[in-house]
Amino acid sequence: MHKRIHLSEEVREALAESRPLVALESTIISHGMPFPENLESALTSERIIRENGAVPATVAVIGGKVRVGLSHDELTYMGEQSGIRKASRCDLPVILATGRDGATTVATTMLAAERAGIAVFATGGIGGAHRQAQHTFDVSADLLELGRSSVAVVCAGAKSILDIGLTLEVLETHGVPVIGYRTDAFPAFYLRDSGYPVDDRVDDMTVLAEALRLKWELALTGGLVIANPIPAEHEMEPELINGCIAEAVAEADRRGIRGKDVTPFVLARLHEVTEGASVAANKALVYNNARVAAELAVAYAQLSS
Repeated sequence: MHKRIHLSEEVREALAESRPLVALESTIISHGMPFPENLESALTSERIIRENGAVPATVAVIGGKVRVGLSHDELTYMGEQSGIRKASRCDLPVILATGRDGATTVATTMLAAERAGIAVFATGGIGGAHRQAQHTFDVSADLLELGRSSVAVVCAGAKSILDIGLTLEVLETHGVPVIGYRTDAFPAFYLRDSGYPVDDRVDDMTVLAEALRLKWELALTGGLVIANPIPAEHEMEPELINGCIAEAVAEADRRGIRGKDVTPFVLARLHEVTEGASVAANKALVYNNARVAAELAVAYAQLSS
């Protein structure tokens, strides 16, 4: 383990005892919701993971160290502090060298989880290929990391502000299986069906865990996307969401907002237009992913033992 990667005592003990762990990102804390709602959401995700038999390991960069497994005080710090930089793979070297803080994205959380030996990661939604990416080459580092780091990412698909078709094409190119857990459709975050199918559907958690084991035993490096739709009772109205997103994306374009600044801008607009309903849906899908990720981590640990 590199000296700049610090494992909490709880994570170290769980790894030593081969207990199931689930990684969690910190961008959702520092950039997803206001304090204290963000802290409450993070603590609830960790609680759900524990209740389903696994150990949570939230990842963040604090004081120039990648910390895997945060204390309550560290979670509070990430939630309270404003201006913490989003830390993707390209940002990490300078953030570490200068001793600063960083909220880990899907890409850097995957990287840290693999280095620590954690096989399963729960998040809200993955980044993807932005609209017109065939011209702008605006493709999230999340997709490239999925081709590199051997971690299963449980998510509610990708946000519909992205080009879902191009996103799936990029994943296929990098050899990343897109598996629907009890669904044939690739979800679009607030929506259960993006209009695109998954590569395979798996309904049995043991079979899903076996797919992870066999992939990595065969030296098929890289991750897997485990697509887990938002619970039906929390799904938002497609026409409302798609209309709001189209308006917000157009406004971002008019303002010259580009790259990684587009998503937080659009999500803030959605929060305003839906009067907070989008945040409630966001929480519901994150908690659902935490539960499924814990179940997968338990099943994978049982197979590995």
